[in-house]
Amino acid sequence: MEITGIICEYNPLHLGHKKQLDYIRAKNPNGGIVCLMSGNFVQRGAPAIIDKTLRAKAAVDCGADLVLEFPATAALSSAEGFAVQGVAILSKFCDNLCFGAENADINQLLPVAEALLSQEFSVALRSELDKGLSFPAARQNALKTTGVDAGLLSAPNNILAVEYCKAIISQNSAMKPMPILRNGSYHDTLPDTQNPSATALRVLMTNQKAWQDYVPEQAAACYQSAVLHTVSFGEKAILAKLRTMTDEEFEALPYGTEGLWRKLMHASRKEATLEDILTAVKSKRYTRTRIDRMVMCAFLGITKELLSSPAPYVRVLALNCRGREILKTIRSTGDFPNIGEVRNAPYQLLENRWSDLYGLFSKTPEAPDTERKRRVYVIPEI
Repeated sequence: MEITGIICEYNPLHLGHKKQLDYIRAKNPNGGIVCLMSGNFVQRGAPAIIDKTLRAKAAVDCGADLVLEFPATAALSSAEGFAVQGVAILSKFCDNLCFGAENADINQLLPVAEALLSQEFSVALRSELDKGLSFPAARQNALKTTGVDAGLLSAPNNILAVEYCKAIISQNSAMKPMPILRNGSYHDTLPDTQNPSATALRVLMTNQKAWQDYVPEQAAACYQSAVLHTVSFGEKAILAKLRTMTDEEFEALPYGTEGLWRKLMHASRKEATLEDILTAVKSKRYTRTRIDRMVMCAFLGITKELLSSPAPYVRVLALNCRGREILKTIRSTGDFPNIGEVRNAPYQLLENRWSDLYGLFSKTPEAPDTERKRRVYVIPEI
């Protein structure tokens, strides 16, 4: 069976995501679709707006065959780390990797990926960073020295698409990149009827405005009564953590090189609100998303050492009959034996703790112990 992988967050799953699933199914009706989906914490450094179990259920109901949980330490990585770890997992059993991009021409994406891996780019990037530029700006300038058009990386989905291609090349992965055109804007706060952004849907959901027309019917049914989770609901919990951290704990955080951890530490001990802290730390050099991820890692107790260590297993969140076949095949080959949590492993205990903390981001704080009660969503027929 030919298997196509998707690295995703579905935060939440919308009409654009359904188009991608339908596109893959149309290209290979007898193939399998495996989604490697972020759990309860997502790459922009925030809690997922809806619990991972419901988001995984929506994915299978909308056409995926198997949904695996992208470990939190991978999901909270930079775009490069996100792609590297996602490709490393899916390469074990997927033939293709499908992803959205504002420019879906693989012949334009691959040269940029190859340039980013060159020694020439590496030297130029260090020179640009030494000028005090932010990483995105330094990357753009450094790419120009290689003779590659850096304009491609001005769009958010293109950035991740190039990182996927980079990871496939650097890991000598046999997966074939399968880009699909991503229409609409990733950052739109107002939803486009045909190509809504997840950002816009989160705004609608949080403000209790109609969002149902922008998601597939199957997903709407899953989300209808879902408890919403946002950073604002959990602000006091984050502040409590930041205000009680030691100097050594701040220094151990990921993304805190070059004194950034000191800025965060001082702001946490001075400012009254989370937004004030983030504003005080943000600068031309440090992007807001980087700081958001750093703060979330602080809240969850994720150090730079833990973030850089691959998770020992990948958990199953949802599947159908075809997904069960895929899972059986994966396990029989032995290429990736650790699908399904390893009981009482140190990482499992961490994931249980993170799940308990996720409940603090709901409007009405939820009781802990949710991870131990979670069940895999299974549908009996394709």
